[in-house]
Amino acid sequence: METSTMWLLLFVAVAAALLVAALTKTKFTVQKTSIVGVMAALSLVAYEFFRIPNVFGSGSSFHLGNTFTALTAMLLDGVSGGLAGAIGLALADIIAGDPGYAFTTFILKFIIGLVCGATAHRVFHLRRLSPGHKTRYLLAVTASAFSGLLVNVFNDPLLGYFRNRYIFGQPAEIAAVFSKIASGVTLVNSLLSTVCAVALYLALRPALEKARLLPKE
Repeated sequence: METSTMWLLLFVAVAAALLVAALTKTKFTVQKTSIVGVMAALSLVAYEFFRIPNVFGSGSSFHLGNTFTALTAMLLDGVSGGLAGAIGLALADIIAGDPGYAFTTFILKFIIGLVCGATAHRVFHLRRLSPGHKTRYLLAVTASAFSGLLVNVFNDPLLGYFRNRYIFGQPAEIAAVFSKIASGVTLVNSLLSTVCAVALYLALRPALEKARLLPKE
């Protein structure tokens, strides 16, 4: 597939994300936009400097970039978390010269954010939970973080197969093998990112609440 078509697909993904933001009536204050920007930058840094690239030549990498997608979704909301991860990690692909990867990366990370945000704020209502109930609170935070990352364990190899097959033109057999490798790599990434996201959330939430930087329930 031509590079121009890959860029067009990426722009379509961005437009779809903005449409979701509009439909969900997500409001972006200066504080929230700043946090999203910082988290996007941290996603890029975590991916670039804390990863093992191209596992078994599949193009998949062990990394911690998804940590900040889940973290932002829990601290703010699903759309903000999705945008933080999608922007940061798609930008990492663009810097590496891979707009084809950037297209699927943007979609996958945005979905992680949406699922984590929905679980955190619609199922568990994290902002209402008191850290005083330690076991219940920790379980809710962990489940919220892992929810979107677990969905990614299935979405990443599936979307990756179609990307490799129809965007990169790989033979079906090779695309299937790489998809299986991606499934295992993504599971490891999800477990590591869950641990990191939970630890950071427990540390950051009190400080951000004290500074009045988090939205109210």
